[in-house]
Amino acid sequence: MAWASWTTQGVFTGPGGVRTDEMGVVTGDLTVHTTWVGDRADVTVQYSGASDWFTLSGSPVECHSEESSRALHQAVVEAVRTGGGQSTPAGWTPVR
Repeated sequence: MAWASWTTQGVFTGPGGVRTDEMGVVTGDLTVHTTWVGDRADVTVQYSGASDWFTLSGSPVECHSEESSRALHQAVVEAVRTGGGQSTPAGWTPVR
């Protein structure tokens, strides 16, 4: 089974941060991590330099290729920078 992962450090949230399942809204200097396996991508964030990871609300999402999972990761990085309490960006279908 194919897999890939991406990590982007030092992503500062816009006003209102991003929404996580475990902590609610988080703000500040975050690391964004996306892991793609087969047909789904899991997206997590952590305070940069910390050890705890938090699931971005709406994750995991359907993602059927490595290329689309890379695009998802970049869309999440931009969503974090935008802030506003966002979860996974619009257009990505959560896996239930």
